[in-house]
Amino acid sequence: MKGIYDFDPKLYVNPITGVTKIGYNNVALGTYLLKKAEELLEEIERMPRECKREFLRAFFDDEGCMDFRPARNKRRVRGYQKNIRILSIVQSLLADLDINAHIVLPNEVLITGKSELLKFQKEINFSPGVRVNGNRSNSIWKEHVEKRDLLARAIDSYQI
Repeated sequence: MKGIYDFDPKLYVNPITGVTKIGYNNVALGTYLLKKAEELLEEIERMPRECKREFLRAFFDDEGCMDFRPARNKRRVRGYQKNIRILSIVQSLLADLDINAHIVLPNEVLITGKSELLKFQKEINFSPGVRVNGNRSNSIWKEHVEKRDLLARAIDSYQI
């Protein structure tokens, strides 16, 4: 961000969750970033494989989760997005990396099955340090767990 904007952001820390939100509070900067986001969506499918990987990793780090519930035999990577166009782009980029995913309307993309989860793990994975919030009232883990560790657990849980 320092490359395009010289000022430091305002930091807002949620004392309950520990999540830090940053804000720049600049209308011109907001307009510029919206324009760049649109350009990215227009160009990402023509970009090199590594750019596609990074885009997908950022998407799943932010908008995704590892849905691993052994008692219910659930093992899937889920990505949420209200914008169907973005879901379609994500599905297409995954297909470019030979990962089969399907869109479940109204707002999610799913990757299921051991072979697809293995491909996701190898090609994209979640970034180190990205964790589920164990403090959430609906957390089944009741601890902060890295998404990539949950993915590995889910894959390892398949019977041979």
